[in-house]
Amino acid sequence: MLDSKQVFIRLILSILLSGIIGIDRESTNKPAGLRTHILVSLGATLMMLLSLHFNSMYRNGITMYTDRMAAQVISGIGFLGAGTILRRDKGIITGLTTAASLWVVAAIGLAVGAGFYLGAVLTTIFTVITLITFQKVSKKFRAKGQYLASLRIISVDKPGIVGKIGQVLGEHDVNILSINIEHIDADLISINLEVAMKELKIKYDLLNTIASIEDIVEVSQRS
Repeated sequence: MLDSKQVFIRLILSILLSGIIGIDRESTNKPAGLRTHILVSLGATLMMLLSLHFNSMYRNGITMYTDRMAAQVISGIGFLGAGTILRRDKGIITGLTTAASLWVVAAIGLAVGAGFYLGAVLTTIFTVITLITFQKVSKKFRAKGQYLASLRIISVDKPGIVGKIGQVLGEHDVNILSINIEHIDADLISINLEVAMKELKIKYDLLNTIASIEDIVEVSQRS
């Protein structure tokens, strides 16, 4: 049976490893950030610890199938991950990477709970490398034949404004790669977009068209 020190160490390690991945997701303003990743991993670790605890309690010829508890964590996390996946206009789907990272931290939590520290640490390292390094590589492949632009739009905070911007982008055949909305104050919001366009020459016409939308205060291209 695990003692209190071992339980404490495994729970703390679970928080640290999942926190590293969660910080990356938080820094890019993804639907599931630092707290969500930590909670998923922490819960998975506890379920594995609980399985080990039951196994140590009922070892006198009684079959408890406690391993099924840990197995259900992986399948159950799919419902949480599905909540981070969004389908936008023109068929663009976002949130798949965040959903996958939630699934990975659940697996890391189970590994830590089982005492498989090497696997948990290496998986964390490889996950961070994938999220940070391969993101740049994927952008290069995705940008082939397209022109990327980062736009910052300041607007009055009114319902439907994002939809109007999306309609303009659709009319110009521009794809939204990422979107982040921040509140500047009680009345204004900043909409940060990363878009891909097939022809660079439409950029200025696109900016002017967005600027002409009612309640848009400022449109600029970020470096």
